[in-house]
Amino acid sequence: MKKGIHPQDYRSVVFKDMSNGNVTITKSTVKTKESIDIEGTEYPLVKIEISSSSHPYYTGKMKFVDTAGRVDKFNKRYKKA
Repeated sequence: MKKGIHPQDYRSVVFKDMSNGNVTITKSTVKTKESIDIEGTEYPLVKIEISSSSHPYYTGKMKFVDTAGRVDKFNKRYKKA
């Protein structure tokens, strides 16, 4: 392994899943502008849209998201057939 190429500024960071509010504290070098107070300790905060606690693959619950009416467009187009 090459010396001097890995970051040295690891610190505890909170990753917050915005879909279900689950928080995970882990070591990271990610730069953040926000912070959060957990049990009297202030941590840098990284907001994420999906994590293993909310992803359908890991939870076993399928979540149907229709963006911009794609399903309706499909059904209207192929309804005749």
